[in-house]
Amino acid sequence: MRIPSKITFITLLAICLNFFSIRAQNPLILDQYTADPTARVFDGKLYVYPSHDILCTENKGRVGWFCMEDYHVFSSDNLTTWKDHGAILSQTEVAWADPSGYSMWAPDCVERDGKYYFYFPTKPKDAKGFKIGVAISDSPEGPFVPQENPIAGVDGIDPNVFIDADGQAYLYWSGGNIFVAKLKPNMTELASEPQVIANLPQEGLKEGPFVFERNGLYYLTYPHVENKTERLEYAMGPTPEGPFTVTGVIMDESPTGCWTNHQSIVNFKDQWYLFYHHNDLSPDFDKNRSIRADSLSFNRDGTIRKVQPTLRGIGINKATETIQLDRYSSKSDSAAIQFNDPETPFKGWHAVLSAGDFIRYNQVDFESGRSEILLRVKAEGGAVLELSFADTNKPITKLNIPDSTGWSSLDFELANPEVGIHDLEIKVISGAAAIDWIQFK
Repeated sequence: MRIPSKITFITLLAICLNFFSIRAQNPLILDQYTADPTARVFDGKLYVYPSHDILCTENKGRVGWFCMEDYHVFSSDNLTTWKDHGAILSQTEVAWADPSGYSMWAPDCVERDGKYYFYFPTKPKDAKGFKIGVAISDSPEGPFVPQENPIAGVDGIDPNVFIDADGQAYLYWSGGNIFVAKLKPNMTELASEPQVIANLPQEGLKEGPFVFERNGLYYLTYPHVENKTERLEYAMGPTPEGPFTVTGVIMDESPTGCWTNHQSIVNFKDQWYLFYHHNDLSPDFDKNRSIRADSLSFNRDGTIRKVQPTLRGIGINKATETIQLDRYSSKSDSAAIQFNDPETPFKGWHAVLSAGDFIRYNQVDFESGRSEILLRVKAEGGAVLELSFADTNKPITKLNIPDSTGWSSLDFELANPEVGIHDLEIKVISGAAAIDWIQFK
């Protein structure tokens, strides 16, 4: 074992600080609150258009409620590294919107003929309720230019646009019921009268429609309050306008009581994914949420298999990247996850393990042999850790962690490195340790 030099430590610190803005498992974004994610694939890259929760104050929105003043867009080509392209639209840039409404709720974005159409709801200046507007760009990353007026004939929230194989575009939105109408080729005007989608649950709030097609079947997905909080449900139909038949549940209610959920489903590189949100970074206030993603699959008859939410999330992490073990695939029952700083949740979490505890992190790419292990750890009284490949039951090495009451970044030599994608497991053989992250150099 050797303690890193000052230069190495500073470099590691810079890596860690940068990590929270661009790399994540679940939740995907760790430097701000995000919700209502719409995932789209443009030019081989996955883009996510979420809403942006902020904390309401006396002069910003309604205290104790949802508060959103702008939108960001994030992109990734590997599902583990996410780039924030910055704010793409603000409430003060929309001519018809209330500039102090703080109601830029769930959006969507689609591409047509080289143009990108961003759909968003917000409160108008001169009327009650919500309207839905459109902003247009030549790039999925913006800048987006909002139209002077909202879409005529539409009152509601949570816009979703689906373009069928024949080129016809449909707009879906919610407002007590879920509605659908055809769009004109200009993508900014209705081509038909709004229709209520029939046969959906009549009791309990339903909102957030998202429609996609697979193998000639059309799926209408939506959050619905069947009991106390929203779960994700879906209905299936033969056309984009239905008739739809309620079919099943995609994701159960939050086990911790987060009141809302909001979804999109996308196929990226031949794998289907469910994007949704939870209040990971704000466990005591569920109006500040964070977007997540997990893999999704189908039964042979086309029905959706229920998704179990995970912390590990999606994507294959390179061993050379900082691996956040607290976003585990599995762990022993007594292993605990704690905030690094309870007062500043954006600083993330760490795992706390005692003798006999383990934590497992799947899908790590050891693309070439690695000769060093770095980890951020503290172990009052010292500890012995055992690293292994859980998928092959092959031990990697044992690490002797010295007595430390504070965090240390330690550097160990690694003999006989192995190449390939493996599930990484860390077990505490003796003592106890808090582990923030691990990295293979």
